[in-house]
Amino acid sequence: MADLTFKYGTMKSGKTLDLIRVARSYREQGKIVMILTSDKDTRSGIDKVVSRVGVTAEAISISDDLNILGLIGRKHNPDIILIDEAQFLSTEQVRMLSEYVASKTGRNIPVICYGLKNDFKNELFEGAAALLAYADNLVEIESTCQKCNRKATMTLRFNNGLPIRFGDQVHIGDSEYVPVCKEHYASII
Repeated sequence: MADLTFKYGTMKSGKTLDLIRVARSYREQGKIVMILTSDKDTRSGIDKVVSRVGVTAEAISISDDLNILGLIGRKHNPDIILIDEAQFLSTEQVRMLSEYVASKTGRNIPVICYGLKNDFKNELFEGAAALLAYADNLVEIESTCQKCNRKATMTLRFNNGLPIRFGDQVHIGDSEYVPVCKEHYASII
C-alpha cells in the first residue's frame, strides 16, 4: 500500500532537488512520474520545478482550489505523484490525497509532498498543517543555519537587508529568505 509523505524543510534545504532526484529514479525504471507544483511560485516560470543548483523538471502548475484527483484521473496514470511547494495546497486537497492513497485506485501510487512547514513568522502554512495531520510519513530535509553550524528550523525574511516578522505570509522570492536555527531567529529580530 502506498503512503502520503510530507518532506519538509526550511528555504534552501534542497527540497526541490530531492523531488527531481526521486523523479529521475522512477523514470530510469520506466515508470510514469507526475509532478505538480503551485501556480503561486512563478520565480522560474510556470509548469516546471527548478532547484537552486539549476536542475529542472517539467511539472503541472496547479491552483489551491483545483481538484487534484480529477486531474490525476483525467489525464494521467502515474506510478508516483510528486508535489513541490506543498505548503500552498488547501486542506481539502491534502484530505483528498490522503483518501486517494487509501483507496483501491491509489493504493499502489505513492504521493510525496515537498514544502515548507512554517513561514517567516514561524506560523504553519495551511497545506503544511494539513499534511502534518494527514501524512503517513513525515521526513525532515535538514539544512544548516546560515549564521552558525547548527540545524536550521526556521526561515528569516529580509526587506532592504533588515529582518522582518510582519507582512503577507506569501511573498515569492529567494534572496530575501535565510534558513536559521532557533537561537539566531530569536536574536536577530
